[in-house]
Amino acid sequence: MRNGSSIEWTDSTWNPVTGCTKISAGCKNCYAERMAKRLYAMGSDRYRNKFKVTLHEDLLDAPRSWKQSRTIFVNSMSDLFHKDIPFEFIRDVFKTMEETPWHKYQILTKRSERLREFAPLLPWPDNVWMGVSVEDKRVIDRIDDLKQVPASVRFLSLEPLIGPLENLDLREIDWVIVGGESGPKARPMKKEWVESIQAQCEAAGVEFFFKQWGGVRKHETGRELNGKFYDNMPFIGRRQFLPPLVQIALP
Repeated sequence: MRNGSSIEWTDSTWNPVTGCTKISAGCKNCYAERMAKRLYAMGSDRYRNKFKVTLHEDLLDAPRSWKQSRTIFVNSMSDLFHKDIPFEFIRDVFKTMEETPWHKYQILTKRSERLREFAPLLPWPDNVWMGVSVEDKRVIDRIDDLKQVPASVRFLSLEPLIGPLENLDLREIDWVIVGGESGPKARPMKKEWVESIQAQCEAAGVEFFFKQWGGVRKHETGRELNGKFYDNMPFIGRRQFLPPLVQIALP
């Protein structure tokens, strides 16, 4: 849990669960796994189990004490719909989100089948945004699962983008994030893949956010695409959710 996240499209992170297991090619060089190992070596009690799925019940109510509005990425160090997380715990996470409407919550999962299964049993207030990670065409079916979820904002995280994604069906999708892999052994992302997705979003009227080119030293490669920064955020009806702590009503 931290305030002032280094993730470009959010404000804070909240980790009532830590740890995960690999499920697809996008997980190969997992940044959260690397970070968990580092925190374990530093003696952090939260990571006493290294990267094994661990529930932190004492953090379930943490956002209630944050009185200033934040945009919060839920479980940046795990996957809320992992099979080892009981439904009751997921329900408690959603209860906290529902009862703290002054925050906006962003959830990402690669376990879209479990998301689809549980979606009818969970509350979906307007402040909960739901997304799926899609790294290449082999897991494109996650998008169809997401469309079954009655979230106010549905979004895609195409990161780490490790292959082309042509002819995406972006109907009922509000926001697309694209990013290359970063860190040791980062796999390259081709410019034409990014340009294609940006063009598809523009044609479909979907907000596009370009997070990074990635690489071993991501700060050197930056996040400009053809000389432009793409920081678009999703619209909900007549309201636009802008970057953290700034919200205006459109006429």
